[in-house]
Amino acid sequence: MATAPRPRTSTREPEELGRRLAGWLDTKLPGAKVVNVSVPGSNGMSSETLLFDIEHPDTPLRACALRLAADPAAYTVFPTYDMPRQHRVMRLVAEHTDVPVPRVQWLEEDPGPLGAPFFVMARAEGRVPPDVMPYTYEGNWLYDATDAERAALQEASIALLARLHDQFPPKEAEFLLPAGAGSPLRRHVEAQRAYYDWVVGGLAPSPLIERAFARLEELWPADEGPSVLNWGDARIGNVIYDGFTPAAVLDWEMAAYAPREVDLGWTVYLHRFFQDLTVSFGQPGLPDFLRREDLERRYAELTGHTPRDMEFHTLYAALRHAIVMLRIAYRQAHFGEVEIPADPDGLILHHASLAAMVQGTYW
Repeated sequence: MATAPRPRTSTREPEELGRRLAGWLDTKLPGAKVVNVSVPGSNGMSSETLLFDIEHPDTPLRACALRLAADPAAYTVFPTYDMPRQHRVMRLVAEHTDVPVPRVQWLEEDPGPLGAPFFVMARAEGRVPPDVMPYTYEGNWLYDATDAERAALQEASIALLARLHDQFPPKEAEFLLPAGAGSPLRRHVEAQRAYYDWVVGGLAPSPLIERAFARLEELWPADEGPSVLNWGDARIGNVIYDGFTPAAVLDWEMAAYAPREVDLGWTVYLHRFFQDLTVSFGQPGLPDFLRREDLERRYAELTGHTPRDMEFHTLYAALRHAIVMLRIAYRQAHFGEVEIPADPDGLILHHASLAAMVQGTYW
């Protein structure tokens, strides 16, 4: 499966980070030792994760993970990284729901110690469906699982989303609303438009993304429905599983106060992105896994809320993903990893499926 080289994720040196972390930790737990420092091979581009262990007699926290805001020198994927916001969301989710989130510990807002704000949390053990190569492609634990095992993982995963939306008090999530006027959905979309404008500032815009924004207006829901806490990056690749049972829900940087369908549309589409990609390379993928109709039906059974306007919300998910992919492609060009084509839409890996959604011919 030939794809572009995996983009560079950081210009930082893990060894230097480990040394600086040890110095910082000594101010929190004098005499503590930082050992077994490592950087996961799947480290993301929106922020960085450092794994380490603490040796100290007075703390029950041993196995740790540190979430560090993106390296400012690495052509960041997002314009800002609000670590206090993520820390707060995770703390509140643990307080108000039974959704398994890692226990958050220290929050450091001063960029001095490690070069950017960060927080430390307990490390969860388990396995994660891979993105590279994607879990829909042969040769990984989820692909090699039985149909019954994948069905169990699907059921447990959609139940995570249902419980988060049902259990978390909506009022507690209103602090996530972007500034501006209008409904939560309107503000969410306007924030995405502002993000897109930032991505293409001084660079070639995407005609396809522009058309997708226009199509959203045509499909805008007559009834947007109630808003709840959205996980934001709601997909199985952000869950650590113990066997086929969720052990920890990760990556809350895109958390939002928005209609339930914003999360559900992202879950549906991000799987389809991997499935479509796999099929395009001549592989069957997992056609019976995480199907839109199954997720919508089961979500309605679990919550009593029937998903509505899903053509809008899956298009919106594909549009949001396209903006991120465009930024990542421009980032790769910045580091000399790819060349920018004459048509910037070619930088969007799923441009064909996004175009089909805009035309109303995808589903």
